Amino acid sequence: MTNAPQDYPDARGGCQCGAIRFFIAAGPAKAGLCHCRMCQRATGNAFAPLLEVPAARVSWEGVAPSEWASSNISQRGFCPTCGTPLYLRTDDTFEFMAGCLSPDVPFLPQDQGGMEARKSWLDALPSLPAHTTRPELLAVVVSHQSKED
Repeated sequence: MTNAPQDYPDARGGCQCGAIRFFIAAGPAKAGLCHCRMCQRATGNAFAPLLEVPAARVSWEGVAPSEWASSNISQRGFCPTCGTPLYLRTDDTFEFMAGCLSPDVPFLPQDQGGMEARKSWLDALPSLPAHTTRPELLAVVVSHQSKED
């Protein structure tokens, strides 16, 4: 990502099942979207919203993340219990998936990369009808996800 770092407050996050929790100390961070094919595959989605922070500001609780070398320059971290994709790691940085961050983290993307692989159907999103989850569905769903955030 090429955006300039912005100051972020302390942040927390983790995986779906709660086996992995992380803490990011306050300081400069870079938020952006990556549309590259590697990120599409790693997230199972059209793009990856990523918050890049220095590794020295990250601490972990719970089980250790599993990692897979998705390239010669980076590792992809995920929960070995529930499979949640957590981050892209290089030698000195973590780029956390925005969906793993607590909802109170002010994720503010400043740029987009990997545009050569961007899905063209994303252009239609602003014109699609939007709705909240149906209350009758929410009434019967029992989540097995961590309640921490």
